[in-house]
Amino acid sequence: MTQPYFKKIVIFGAGLIGGSFALALRRANAVGEVVGFGRSAETLKQAQQLGIIHRVGVDIATEVGDADLVLLATPVGQMPAIMAQIAPHLGVHTLVTDGGSTKCDVVAVAREILGEKIMQFVPGHPIAGGEKSGAAAARADLYQGKKVVLTPLPENSAESAARVRLAWELCGASISVLTPPQHDEVFAAVSHLPHLLSFVLVHDLAQRDNRDLLLSFAASGFRDFTRIAASSPEMWRDICLANREALLREVKQYADELHTVYQALEKNDAAKLEAIFRLASEVRNNWTKNK
Repeated sequence: MTQPYFKKIVIFGAGLIGGSFALALRRANAVGEVVGFGRSAETLKQAQQLGIIHRVGVDIATEVGDADLVLLATPVGQMPAIMAQIAPHLGVHTLVTDGGSTKCDVVAVAREILGEKIMQFVPGHPIAGGEKSGAAAARADLYQGKKVVLTPLPENSAESAARVRLAWELCGASISVLTPPQHDEVFAAVSHLPHLLSFVLVHDLAQRDNRDLLLSFAASGFRDFTRIAASSPEMWRDICLANREALLREVKQYADELHTVYQALEKNDAAKLEAIFRLASEVRNNWTKNK
């Protein structure tokens, strides 16, 4: 019988990201055993019942010592504490990767905490997910046809990077490679800013005296624009603060764009509004055609 690519994988955070990773590898018969750790015993029990993990981890030192791969699938704010727990116990051949939405901060923490074991850390970011979280949201096909960005470090061997790449490819993902700064600049614009704007719009309406009246007339446009405001507040708090500098630049640029629209409305400038809307419409339509 053919041995699986990975004998043992340890996952910190068996929710949507980590749970889907485990389910995909189990479906591909690519892992012998998946061990789960997390903050909630109830979530871990549910993950085991749903067939996401084989068992709940008890002793971190024992579990990461002989693991082939450790995935940190928690909000980025929780990763320093986890790295500190696993660092002294990582096996020589154990690789560590993550699913964090920011990379420069995670890499900086990893360098500080992992020290000479930094060569065992291959950072990553799966571009998949949803507004729902927890073990019940995990599904085996989440990464099928989706992008995963890896940001290998100079210290990573080609073999280590290839092994982490293989894990995601076995989940059905397509791999892209960026540097950590490139990653954070790109996702500040196309992910972090949209989430911020969605949260802010709903927050604005939520504070109004006629909130219920406004929401009673909100339809598909509002629903589509604000879907991501149902995402985890804790996770997006961490992401925004972790990528603060790049996100500040994007917020400033967006504010300038809003001011341009404000001026066009103020001046009753139909041509300016149409020009803005036309370019946006063309780019959006071309983007969806190529997806």
